[in-house]
Amino acid sequence: MGFPAAYGECMTDSTIRTTPFGFESTAAEVVAGIDLDGKRAIVTGGSSGIGVETARTLASAGAEVTITGRNLDAGANVVADIRATTANPAVDLQALDLADQASVAAFADSWSGPLHILVNNAGIMAVPELQRTKEGWELQFATNHLGHFALAVRLHDALAEAGNARIVSLSSRGHHYSPVVFEDINFESRPYDPWLAYGQSKTANVLFAVEAARRWAGDGITANAVHPGGIHTNLMRYMDPETVENTVNNFRRGLKTPEQGAATSVLVATSLQLEGIGGRYFEDCNEAVVVEPGGPDDRRAGVVTYALDPDNASRLWRVSEDLIAAA
Repeated sequence: MGFPAAYGECMTDSTIRTTPFGFESTAAEVVAGIDLDGKRAIVTGGSSGIGVETARTLASAGAEVTITGRNLDAGANVVADIRATTANPAVDLQALDLADQASVAAFADSWSGPLHILVNNAGIMAVPELQRTKEGWELQFATNHLGHFALAVRLHDALAEAGNARIVSLSSRGHHYSPVVFEDINFESRPYDPWLAYGQSKTANVLFAVEAARRWAGDGITANAVHPGGIHTNLMRYMDPETVENTVNNFRRGLKTPEQGAATSVLVATSLQLEGIGGRYFEDCNEAVVVEPGGPDDRRAGVVTYALDPDNASRLWRVSEDLIAAA
């Protein structure tokens, strides 16, 4: 995972990145032949859903993997299973509540040494009623974006120490639902809508990758966003059966297995083809096409222009810093 000499040039290269993999590829297939021995990885939300398969695949390639979660009992069972199935004892579990900035700080402060791969995988979706953190932040934005933002910023030095670190920011096709509404991020003056809130947070995940890639390129850190695909996991726990069915029907190619859902995250975290590439959005193991919001090409595929806008990305970074500093 060393970067090429023309690293700086890669950051401004507009070539759309394609790979031999696609919709049906599994995480195990995309990591085949890649040696992660000596690399250290964190997978947030690694005790459920596609996080389990992401962590398992990185461990199978030899990485030292830390998974995080709020349910330590469930996480302990996952760790034991991954150790057994990969024959890699270097898998552990740490408590982390992304909606709690004190928990984020405690986790980051406990980390020592380099960090080569940070997979911001955890998230919540379509929380039916407006919920706020103690700071007054809307819960989905606070968990999906602000928690991961604070985590990455606090781990910056560890990522820089690695010299060739990668951040994977899990977004969603749900980012099509809404840009970041800077004038009312926390739904203080507009009616709360669970899907607009989710969409806003997923747009923020892409914008984070855009700005992190720009700010941290000189430290050898790349960041990219990914859409894992439609996977029936615990992420859908707030949705009634009819909504689940309608959501599933929106995925034109159907649902993926967890092993397929983890493939794009693992590819972006490890592929030699993506060395030095940052600030982009991938789906089905390839860089996505860019579409206009509400335009004829906006069919819930691709990445919407507002999610890649550098001005939006820079503004969101400043807003996020200010919110966390005020807290």
